[in-house]
Amino acid sequence: MLYVLCIYSSGCASRKPIAGRRQPLPAQPSETPAETADAAKRPADAAPAMPPASSPSVKRSKSASAPAPSGYTEEGNASWYGVPFHGRHASNGEIYDMYKLTAAHRTLPFETRVRVTNLNNGKSTVVRITDRGPFVDNRIIDLSLAAAREVDSVGAGVVPVRVEVLGGVDPTAGFFTVQVGAFRDRSNAERLRGRLNASYSPIFIQQYDSPDGLFYRVRVGRISGEDVARQFGEQLHDREGFTPFVTRLDESLPAGGNR
Repeated sequence: MLYVLCIYSSGCASRKPIAGRRQPLPAQPSETPAETADAAKRPADAAPAMPPASSPSVKRSKSASAPAPSGYTEEGNASWYGVPFHGRHASNGEIYDMYKLTAAHRTLPFETRVRVTNLNNGKSTVVRITDRGPFVDNRIIDLSLAAAREVDSVGAGVVPVRVEVLGGVDPTAGFFTVQVGAFRDRSNAERLRGRLNASYSPIFIQQYDSPDGLFYRVRVGRISGEDVARQFGEQLHDREGFTPFVTRLDESLPAGGNR
């Protein structure tokens, strides 16, 4: 799935069969506008310290030592995605099928099952996390077309939802990184990495083969715990002017994933 991040100035179920012949799809929300690269920001007067890789994480009132119980929730906006991502690889390596009940989330582990409830109408569905995204500010989950149909959000495009983790998985444990840029030109990504290398390590450049062509994402840090990563992202925003996206570092895949 395509994501978006405009560098400095600030970029994705219960099974319900679809009967009969598949009809033409409605227009999709622009959850993944074309990625762009802007000019480099001014250097910060002082760089924030990189959080140690072993830093503990505590999210809200949950104990960091215990798995998150069923009912662990977050609220925000959901979008959906279909064509042209249908038939392409998702971040977990499988082929994305927009007619299956799946979703993209920036930080939840792959295979996590979550209940998604449309807060506008109370309709809900259960999806499996297979992809990373949406890399758009103010959105927390990107549903497949099938899942969007379940909660009646296809026409609206973006709706407020509650996301509830099902099962004993700790969504805040593991390693995370902070995405600070995405470029069509790799040399721009290399220049940003070179500038940041004086203050931060490690810095990843991840190649993403999107439906619109190759993009190069710049990601900073290998940070233990989601809350610590979010705090670091806020420092990068304050010091460097980035619009950061905290994402799980899927270490079995190159530089954090395929998407």
